Amino acid sequence: MSKFNPKSLLTLSALAAVLSLGALSAQAGGHHDRHGMMGGGPRVERMLEQVDASEAQRSEVKQIMRSAAADLKPQHEALRKLRAQGQALLTAPSIDAAAVESQRQQAQALHDQISKRMSQALVAAANVLTPEQRGKLAERMAKRQARMAEHRAERTKADAPKQ
Repeated sequence: MSKFNPKSLLTLSALAAVLSLGALSAQAGGHHDRHGMMGGGPRVERMLEQVDASEAQRSEVKQIMRSAAADLKPQHEALRKLRAQGQALLTAPSIDAAAVESQRQQAQALHDQISKRMSQALVAAANVLTPEQRGKLAERMAKRQARMAEHRAERTKADAPKQ
């Protein structure tokens, strides 16, 4: 049995963050995968290039992501239908709170299914990469998150009311 390694968890988290960006935006917005993540598109290709992935690794990770995308297509379609139903419920002459709650619970269950399948794909993709490659991803993600936090802080400061 292997010991818990906090660095391994960090690198898996970094990989998850990198690979799931497009998936999350696709499921949250109900759009097709615009960013090329789910099907192993351009963003996955750049990430694999940055860690010097071999052709075999690239092929395997892309196949994992394509398989996950195919598996998740029905859930994404169901979410689109639920969103339309939710909009209809909230714009009806009379609001049925119980129906809105039921719709919310159904959407939550679908999001959970999507999250579970993506986690499985991310674990499989992480296992294709070497510990060194996952370490490179963790470093890149930490730098990216720091830049994003700095950008958010600047934006918040600029948006603050002047006194």
